This record gives sequence, C-alpha cells and structure tokens, in this order.
Amino acid sequence: MELDPDDIFKDDEDDPDSEFYQQRESSKEFVVYLVDASPKMFSSTCPSEDGKEETHFHIAISCIAQSLKTQIINRSYDEVAICFFNTREKKNLQDLNAAFVFNVAEREYLDRPTARLIKDFDCIEESFMKDIGSQYGIVSGSRENSLYNALWIAQALLRKGSAKTADKRILLFTNEDDPFGSIKGVAKADMTRTTLQRAKDAQDLGISIELLPLSQPDEEFNVSLFYSDLIGLEGDELAQFMPSAGQKLQDMKDQLRKRMFTKRIVRRITLSIANGLSIELNTYALIRPTMPGAITWLDSVTNRPLKVMYFDILQTERSFICADTGALMQEPAKRYQPYKNDNIMLSVEELSEIKRVSTGHLHLLGFKPLSCLKDYHNMRPSTFIFPSDKEVIGSTCIFIALLRSMVRLKRFAVAFYGSSSRPQLVALVAQDEIISAGGQVEPPGMHMIYLPYSDDIHSNTNAGAPRATDDQIFRAASLIKRIDLKDFSVFQFANPGLQRHYAILQALALDEDDIPEINDETLPDEEGMARPGVVKAVEEFKLSVYGDNYDEESDMGNGKASDASKKRKTAAENAVKESANYNWPDLADNGQLKDLTVTELKYYLTANNLPVTGKKEVLISRILTHLGK
Repeated sequence: MELDPDDIFKDDEDDPDSEFYQQRESSKEFVVYLVDASPKMFSSTCPSEDGKEETHFHIAISCIAQSLKTQIINRSYDEVAICFFNTREKKNLQDLNAAFVFNVAEREYLDRPTARLIKDFDCIEESFMKDIGSQYGIVSGSRENSLYNALWIAQALLRKGSAKTADKRILLFTNEDDPFGSIKGVAKADMTRTTLQRAKDAQDLGISIELLPLSQPDEEFNVSLFYSDLIGLEGDELAQFMPSAGQKLQDMKDQLRKRMFTKRIVRRITLSIANGLSIELNTYALIRPTMPGAITWLDSVTNRPLKVMYFDILQTERSFICADTGALMQEPAKRYQPYKNDNIMLSVEELSEIKRVSTGHLHLLGFKPLSCLKDYHNMRPSTFIFPSDKEVIGSTCIFIALLRSMVRLKRFAVAFYGSSSRPQLVALVAQDEIISAGGQVEPPGMHMIYLPYSDDIHSNTNAGAPRATDDQIFRAASLIKRIDLKDFSVFQFANPGLQRHYAILQALALDEDDIPEINDETLPDEEGMARPGVVKAVEEFKLSVYGDNYDEESDMGNGKASDASKKRKTAAENAVKESANYNWPDLADNGQLKDLTVTELKYYLTANNLPVTGKKEVLISRILTHLGK
C-alpha cells in the first residue's frame, strides 16, 4: 500500500471502472455559448493587436473557436452547444424564431466538441450571412423577444445531467447593453420582466449566466441598463464587472494548451497513533508531471483507433513431481525451514505474512523539532493528507487537535510507512490554515515527506576543495541581485515542447496547413541580459573567479585547452563539414531522412548544436522540428 509516485501520477481518468472516472463524470461542465448575431455586431469594430479593425462578431467567434480547441486538451469530456440569436433563419428543438443552434452531423446539440465542429465553426463567418443571416430580433411593434427565446433554448439544452453533479453555464456575447431600447411603454416593461424571470428560472435550476460584453471603441458597455439585473450585479460587483469581463475575454483568446486535473483522492490510509487509536486519512498528490498523452494507433484510411489483439501462442505450464515416488503433485508445494533436527513446514500465506514488514498503514513513532528537518530530506514530491470521517467517525477532531499541537509546539511527526518491498520513514509536517481577504490561501493539513535512507545522504569529504573568497562571494551576490526575477512563479512559463506537441496534434486533427506558432518563454532574455548593469556584473564575477586570462575553452584560465575540448571542437568542425554535403530540406520534404544512417543524422544535429541522444525516429523528429517541417 505504499504511495508509489508512478501510481500517484498515473492517469486513470479514462478507465470506466475506476473511481476517478466516476468522479470525472460527476464534475462535468456543460456550456452553452449564446452569440448575438444582430447587425450591430457586424458593424461595430475595434482595433486588434496587429492594428487591424475586427468586428465584434469576429471577436466572439474567435474566442469560442480558441476555447473549443483548448477544451479538447484541457477537459475533453465537457460538453458544449453554440446558439446564435437575432438571426434570420431558425433552427432549434423548440422551433422558436430568431434563434439558430449551430451543429454538425453525428453530434447532438449539447455534446463533446469534435474536430468537424471546430473546422466548420472556424469557417462560419464566410457562410453566416448566406446560411443563417442577421436581423434585429427585438424591434418596436413586434412581440418577438429573441433574447428570451435564446435563454429558453439554452435552459432546455442544459437539462442534461444534474445540477448537483455538473457545472452548467451560459456564456452570453453581445455589444447591445439595452436590448429593449427601441421599445417604449408597457411593451418594454413586459419584455424586460419576462426576460429577467426566464433568467431567474434558469439560475434557480443551477445554471449560471455569464455576460461577456463587447464595448464600442468610443463608448463603454453600460451593464447597469439591463444586464446587471439579469446576472445579479450590485454594489462593488457592478463597478468591478467591466475590467474583469475584459480580462475574461482576453483569457479566452489566449488560453494555454494544458490538461486540467481536478482535485481527487489518491488513496485512503489509516494513521495508528497509540493504544489502538487510529484515524482515517485521505491522501492527495499536489504535483504531477505534465506528459504528452499515450500513443493511439490509427487506421491510415479511416483514421479510427486500432484494436491490437494479443495471442499467447506459447502457453507454458509447470508441474511438480515427487522425488521419492515420481507422482505428479496435486497440492501446491510447501516450503520448510530446518530447526533443531526438524523441518518446520510453511505455507505460502505464512511466508507472505512473515515477509510483511508493514500493513500499509501509517504508524506514529514520535515527534521532533522542525529544526531537525532539512531541505535536502525532501527528495521526492510530498503527499498532502487530510482527515476523513467516512469510515472512522471522529478522525477530523483528533486530526485537528494533533495539527494544532504540532503547529503550536513547532514539531513534526515521524511515522513508519511502506510495504514489504519498500519500508520507509516519513515526516508529517503540519500546515495551518491561511486566510486572506480573498478567501482561503492555504488549507489546513499535513505534508507527508518521504525521508531518505542513510545511503541517500552523502557527506562532503572533499575538505581540500577551494573556497570562495569574500570578493568572489560579493561579486556573485551582486550578479544574482542584478538578474533576480521579481515576483517569479513557475506558472508564468509554459513547457514549449508540450505546447508544440499539442499544436501539431491540433494541425493534424483539423487538417491545418500551418502549425500555430509557439512562443518559447523559457529562452534567455537576451535584451535584459544585455543591459549595461548586468553585463558589468557578469564581467566582474568572471574576473574575480577566473582572472584576467579567462578563456571559455581553457581549463580554469591556465591557457591550455583540455583534450576533451579539443575533441569536441574537432568533432563539431567535422560535423559541419559533413552536414554541408546533404540537402536537408529536400530530404525532409521527400521523406528520405529515414534512409540515412544514425551517424549521418547526427552530422546535422551536431552542426546545429542539437541533442544527439535517442533512437533513429527521435533524431529524425528532432531534425524535422528544427527545419520547421
């Protein structure tokens, strides 16, 4: 019952029989995109990042298209529907006017996004006026209320699933802050009342309505005219709504390709405290590596997943024969241990019990001051533990009392944990709850840190190693201060390899000719490193450590190039020379790279300072990536 990192980080979300699959089904998100298609959405424009004018309709379409593309990677099991209102044509199950539900074949109105849906939706602007059309659905003298119809259709689409187990949302795109502005008197009051009541009915069913307003360049969207009542804004929320809505629109356009993993329990364990007192704990993996999805083999013609059948041709059986009689043994063999001229017979179950070092539970051994726990003791990602009263009533009360005492006394608990194959000591470090004005920042609980074995800790026996002088330490500190990143967070940087991987998958799935350009945020900031203050700090540090005669190709400034550096330089020069004999772009375009040997492929990689490790397929992929193929 050990918490194996490979088991913790294993993704079981696609196994229908797993607990995580059932949790996934209960955490679905159903979204209906409502897009205003009135003529005002096509006539109103605002400048884009490249300086060109974009219509509000184009902005809404591009936001939804980008959201659909990233959703397949982020949360592919969520379901969406797209509905236009203020349209000339109508298409919906309720047969209501001025509302058109966009969909493709072999897909329900509310369903998971598909490649065909995304491809057709990307081209909808070109055919919208011909196939769907635009018109003002709310005009004076008419009782037709297109916004009411759209909300009714969205509510009907979101009847699927339960509000207790699914998050249901309506995202409304419009640039009309007063949809009933052209109507006067009793008719306007009646339309306003019925529309607000329809929105309230949807919210009472657990459906949230989110407004994404599109403002004019010279006039801001006035949410207080109508929509503040529809979505329930008041007080400070009303003043902060427009900035937050603008940021939400920007986030939809610039969504990062990444998989989203919901919080889930890894395993339930028992903590044995003393004298038979035990409590139940839930364990959570706080960190998991981000890896590309598993390889799925597809049919080259139909592009459908292949099912691989394995046949065990050589089936082997093992039998035991009695050495005395030669008879076939029917019962399973038993093992024995000689003891005082007698053989003690042991069954398989007894041997398994003897070898069992731990039952997989957590056994509390004692407490130590926090100062005894060092940073280097944390050699692998820790596990977060939290109490549960599901099986053992009262676990939460005991856990809270234990946590508060550990926080007050500044102690951590030492416990024994592991299986017969890997018994291990762990440290339980208490974390108190941290609350700020925005809510809970850190939850209360304990971090289970896997303590190293004695062989994992190596003492520094190199007592004669050179020591840095005070001047060298001062120059190093000055350099670090110059290049220190303010408010740094690992979440600011995306994995460029994964981003390119997802971009290639998107291009293949949507038959796109061009692969989306990926911005590598991990590359050095050459402009920042070229600042005079940074350059001066670097030169002063190099001068203090290596001296005046420092050469990057020499050994610590002695002026004599090492044999290794000479060999590397010679190999690099030879690779550049040999690489020039091949037309690499033509080889890549004609698919002839696979005909080259590994040595020939490494000529290109070495000449372009690329890694040369991996199998032949990896080297070819690396060359194609560098060539932009």
